[in-house]
Amino acid sequence: MDQPIILVTGSNGQLGKSLKKIAASYPQFRFVFASREDLGLHHYGLVENYFAALRPQYCINCAAYTAVDKAESEKDAAMLVNGEAVGHLAKVCAQFGTRLVHISTDYVFDGNSAVPYRPSDSTGPINVYGQTKLKGEELCRANAKDAIIIRTSWVYSEFGQNFVKTMLRLMKEKPSIRVVNDQVGAPTYAVDLARAIVGILSGANWVAGTYHYCNRGRISWYDFALAIRNTMGYACEVFPIPSSEFPTPARRPKYSLLDTTTFEKSFGLSIPDWEESLSSCLAALKESA
Repeated sequence: MDQPIILVTGSNGQLGKSLKKIAASYPQFRFVFASREDLGLHHYGLVENYFAALRPQYCINCAAYTAVDKAESEKDAAMLVNGEAVGHLAKVCAQFGTRLVHISTDYVFDGNSAVPYRPSDSTGPINVYGQTKLKGEELCRANAKDAIIIRTSWVYSEFGQNFVKTMLRLMKEKPSIRVVNDQVGAPTYAVDLARAIVGILSGANWVAGTYHYCNRGRISWYDFALAIRNTMGYACEVFPIPSSEFPTPARRPKYSLLDTTTFEKSFGLSIPDWEESLSSCLAALKESA
């Protein structure tokens, strides 16, 4: 029997590269990786032709406009990638019977909660990036009834630009740094998320709907920076500051913790603690250095 094909869009991002890293562990699938240059999702006809030729059984949509601050001044560009293009992709997936996993974000919430957000909780994004990602979710649901949407938070990995890599660079360069301590959430190691997604595709349970995935635990960005420093044994001092002392064009949610219960129950997959996953990522970075 032919291997089922998994098409990964946005393959040059953190999650796309993490899926590339683990692909060899899943020989039962044939992975096809398409970057933005290979497949511009906003070109409906192009996407349709691509699917007609490839006939993938699954599509993992990692393509996204992720420059949160830049999105404030580039709303149309962000909406095209995070909103309209997702609607196109979902429509084509439905047309070809391709099961779609679409990745979304904690930024669809306003950050005013005091308890972890459940998938069913009311949304209310406070920045343009969050608004465009919410639009993508809505278009995904409208055009592919069988889709799985996974919201995640604070994604980092050994690939691309992210908080962990920025901290490592700054801690080498500077005697001290300041990090916000009033934004709370849980980081997500992209390799863990990649394994979880392929775990869903490998299992017998495809339960369409919206889910939350992040590593277990609750920390602030300041706590995260301290853990990075302590694990690496750096001498750099880390000082906590309020968000008001670190203004950015886009407002950030103060509270980003996601409730992963329905994900774990629906798919029977366990989620690692954030400390364990941070150690794995730092070890991988050391190896590749």
